[in-house]
Amino acid sequence: MAAPRRAGAGTFWLAGWLLLLAAPVVRAQAPVGEAQGRVVDRVVAIIEGRVLTQSELEFEARVALVQRGGLQALEVPLDEELLRGALELAISQRVQVLNADRLQAFPAEPAEVDARLEAFRLRVGGSQALERFLARADVGLEGLKAVLTRGLRAERVLDSRIRLRAQVGETEIRRFYEQHPGDFPADYETVRESIREKLFRERYAALAVEELAQVRASAQVRRVAPFTREAKR
Repeated sequence: MAAPRRAGAGTFWLAGWLLLLAAPVVRAQAPVGEAQGRVVDRVVAIIEGRVLTQSELEFEARVALVQRGGLQALEVPLDEELLRGALELAISQRVQVLNADRLQAFPAEPAEVDARLEAFRLRVGGSQALERFLARADVGLEGLKAVLTRGLRAERVLDSRIRLRAQVGETEIRRFYEQHPGDFPADYETVRESIREKLFRERYAALAVEELAQVRASAQVRRVAPFTREAKR
């Protein structure tokens, strides 16, 4: 099997897809757990024997949303629908990384993590904005790097499982071109690679959804918080 391409170049932002599918809007409403008084923190789920707290989930949800351009997520309260989507993402990432750890596979190089950290820093508006974000979440820089590292490794694991299956053959590209003549005013050779990329991305995304659903289904997860109940199968 060919080695998977490095995450980031031609690979989708895993966090972006799942949160996009689960909840496309960050709604301004009372944070979960504050309707009957302030809750400092609580257990949201137990994933493969490891506790995930609400503060951890909210932080990871905000990080994922910022990575896909949702800067409003830095401060706006997160609603239950979005947190349920973020929980499914958290489960998928943790289970994939735990499996990779057992095999001692898919490490994240420090330089790659630093590159993601720098991209995140720029996205939130610089060092001071990043410090304010981390202070509000009561998370240190190393905590953010741990989240970015887990996301990077999870993307790499997923990519290794589905990239080859997502490849598009010449026959499929030609058929799509012939079935959509009005979409391509240029000749076939001119648009061939753009069609290939389009079909590849669509297939990759569909396979990713299927693969991650299987990952979550096979995991030992106990959803504890009341807002997670709708996510149960």
